[in-house]
Amino acid sequence: MKTKLHMARAEDLPRLLGMVASFHDETGIEQDDTTRTAALAPLLEGSPHGVVYIIGPRNAPVGYIAISFGWSIEMGGIDGFVDEFWIRPAVRDKGMGGEALSALVPALREAGVKALHLEADRESPVDALYRRLGFERRDRYCLMTADLRHP
Repeated sequence: MKTKLHMARAEDLPRLLGMVASFHDETGIEQDDTTRTAALAPLLEGSPHGVVYIIGPRNAPVGYIAISFGWSIEMGGIDGFVDEFWIRPAVRDKGMGGEALSALVPALREAGVKALHLEADRESPVDALYRRLGFERRDRYCLMTADLRHP
């Protein structure tokens, strides 16, 4: 594998904030840097609730992938959810995202994660990549969200 993965640390926050802001701009997520920092900092400081990986060289990353952890009775233990996955537009379609996710899946399995979930646009051009990596649509299920940030 040519593409490197690095577990993000607190000192990576400035680089991550720029990438997360770019992802949010692309996808229409409205969030300020204060809120982003509050969401990222615990993960960079070792929270058991998730992890962020920098994709590419630490000093010049090409992207990031954030995984949140939970528990699934159905899956038999710890499960993960790909919360955000972003590659710089200038280097997309060169296989880096696929290489990173391909390396991450067995590492998570080895760490005891029983299932990895992700949410993808049904018209996503990366749908074929996700299927090659073993992700399958669960036709009986759809992701539903209650936004608890606001009463």
